Amino acid sequence: MGIISQNLKYLRKRKGITQQQLADNLEVKRAVIGAYEEDRAEPKTELLIKMANLFSISVDEFISERINDKWFAKKEKTAEEEKNNAASGLRILSITVDSEQNENIELIPAKASAGYLNGYADPQYVAELPKFHLPFLKGGTFRAFELKGDSMLPLEPGTIVVGEYIENYGEIKSGDTYVVLSKDEGIVYKRVTNKIKENKKLFLASDNKQYETYSINAEDILEVWRAKAFISTAFPTPSTEPSLEKLTEMVEQLQKTVTKLKTND
Repeated sequence: MGIISQNLKYLRKRKGITQQQLADNLEVKRAVIGAYEEDRAEPKTELLIKMANLFSISVDEFISERINDKWFAKKEKTAEEEKNNAASGLRILSITVDSEQNENIELIPAKASAGYLNGYADPQYVAELPKFHLPFLKGGTFRAFELKGDSMLPLEPGTIVVGEYIENYGEIKSGDTYVVLSKDEGIVYKRVTNKIKENKKLFLASDNKQYETYSINAEDILEVWRAKAFISTAFPTPSTEPSLEKLTEMVEQLQKTVTKLKTND
């Protein structure tokens, strides 16, 4: 049985509703729910979002993690630990070191982003992540995140952003880019405006202007990593736009032409 079908059946029963009641909630036929639960069909993205919202989970969790009683117990335990840490002003960061006690850079692949949201504070989970070193990054704690989507073009999907851990949110500099882990949004890489001091919010903007800026509450932030480097296999292509030097040359030439016309008059 596929992950989606298994999760849908489990979550429906956990919520204590019938296939017909779920179908009514989602505005589909009962037979469609049956097909999904029996793994004879898969819901489209729009319906997946509705399902995730109904069960109060993220779409990433719904489609990539096996949700069961153990999963909920772990999620509740993590939430309780976060609540206790927040109350005490304490944030715990799990790290790994090599044989010489140098901190590793752990890599979170795009496909593991949902798992990281649940396991970021679990030393065992972090220990199982891929690891590497970069000789030019020293004197800090670093983590690497593989980007999804096109919201931060020209950085392509699949680009790996290496971030340095920010313990004090007051050090977040407006206008710079950060990887932000939060309860509702998961892992995002955005250009940040820091308004925590004013109204306890961060405003997250995409470099791709097709995406709208949005805010997250400080209490929902789990981790912040300042972008220090990126790794990409996509090489930049030459720009078809005129350079500043070329534009200056064009303006000067235009000015000469205008002056010459005035002289002839």
